[in-house]
Amino acid sequence: MYTADNWKDYEVLDTAHGEKLERWGNVLLRRPDPQVIWKKEGNPALWKKADGFYHRSKSGGGSWEFSKKLPDRWQISYGKLKFFVRPTGFKHTGLFPEQAVNWDYIGKKISGETRKINVLNLFAYTGGATLAAAAAGADVVHVDASKGMVSWAKENLELSGLRDRYVRFIVDDCEKFVAREIKRGHFYDGIIMDPPSYGRGPGGEMWKMEDRIYDLVKLCSNLLSDNPLFFIINSYTTGLAPTVIKNIISLALSGKAEAEEIGLPVTSSGIFLPCGATGRMIV
Repeated sequence: MYTADNWKDYEVLDTAHGEKLERWGNVLLRRPDPQVIWKKEGNPALWKKADGFYHRSKSGGGSWEFSKKLPDRWQISYGKLKFFVRPTGFKHTGLFPEQAVNWDYIGKKISGETRKINVLNLFAYTGGATLAAAAAGADVVHVDASKGMVSWAKENLELSGLRDRYVRFIVDDCEKFVAREIKRGHFYDGIIMDPPSYGRGPGGEMWKMEDRIYDLVKLCSNLLSDNPLFFIINSYTTGLAPTVIKNIISLALSGKAEAEEIGLPVTSSGIFLPCGATGRMIV
């Protein structure tokens, strides 16, 4: 398992009964997590201190309940990277902390190069990987179908003091953008993608991970430079095991790959919370 264990401003305090208790800076949030099927808390008293509690609805979705008034948003840091976070609909906060394992990986890869590195970040959300690549010195193209998420990513870039770096923000369907980049003859030294299980593009295009991921990776193979630095797929889709991701990369890119679960340490119990899987092309 690749573990995101270098956080200072974020922490999984405890997990039990289908939920996780997290610290986001000084704010404690209690959220559902489908991976947590165990029933033993590490520190039962901590759960009562949650500032926010996301309740799932039996009819789908859910809502937040707060024990005190929280700011509309607040900041947390990961090394030199800074992010705005806030409780949003569907239990999210605008950041997936386990992705720090990939931020560290691409940052180290890019920093070790003397040439200019061009990176494509697909399904880029609020820009964690974009910031990591830009901070390491890469030129980055950031693509997401949500205008709101792209705006959030721009704010994170400025918050991190990276306004002077070359980052091109694109609101578009990722598959269509890749197809156009191939026609334009553009190439990238690094590609990272974190596609949703289900989703829609800005024009209503339907995305289903299992049906589309192989074809997208195959398409992306046409964008890799002659000397690629990395190709990364991340997935939280249930049933998409690390070996499946490894096989997709190996077959679609005709090369070697590695894949592992990714996870977060749980402070109270010493266990690890699984948060999906990541696959990487071996260069």
